[in-house]
Amino acid sequence: MVEGLPMALGPVADYFKVLSEVSRLQVLCSLKSGSKNVSEIIAATGLGQANVSKHLKILAQAGIVQRQPQGVNIYYEIVDPLIFEICELVCDRLSTRLQQQSEQLKHLEALRNN
Repeated sequence: MVEGLPMALGPVADYFKVLSEVSRLQVLCSLKSGSKNVSEIIAATGLGQANVSKHLKILAQAGIVQRQPQGVNIYYEIVDPLIFEICELVCDRLSTRLQQQSEQLKHLEALRNN
């Protein structure tokens, strides 16, 4: 085993833990089109105010979003749009896997009907 590797992988695991919550992904998706305040994020996601605030705090602590005060409002924006590329890679892989499973099911159905 490479010495120090587990310690180096800790932050990677923590980053993926942040992304492993559906509500946080909803918040991120709502910010894809640009910065929004909490009220706009609530409207876009249908999540409650306390829930949105909690997830924004976690996303900000992880360095994925940042707060931008504008007058009396605070707007949140994505710090690094690479986050969406990561999500697209995962979605593409899941789509491919589902297509493969669908093809396998079709073959099984054909065998069963013969």
